[in-house]
Amino acid sequence: MMIVIDKSLLAMVILRVLSGSIEVSAGLLMLKLNSLEKAFYINTMLALVGPTVLIVTTAIALFGLADKISVPRMICLFTGITLIFVSVNVK
Repeated sequence: MMIVIDKSLLAMVILRVLSGSIEVSAGLLMLKLNSLEKAFYINTMLALVGPTVLIVTTAIALFGLADKISVPRMICLFTGITLIFVSVNVK
């Protein structure tokens, strides 16, 4: 019996596992370096990883579901993602 996995789903899973591995590795590196300044620098670099993975995985999902999702729903999804980024940057 062979399990068939959608290519879009597989790409999303690989990206999320890679992202999680980067996060765990960064945490361990912070612990090993034992420096607040270096940990802060590593943390700021991680701030680029999360949003990038969010955008890429969402884009992959939308392309994979393009024939199943209506245009208004896609617009709502992109608007939601945009609002997340706006709210993160508002002081």
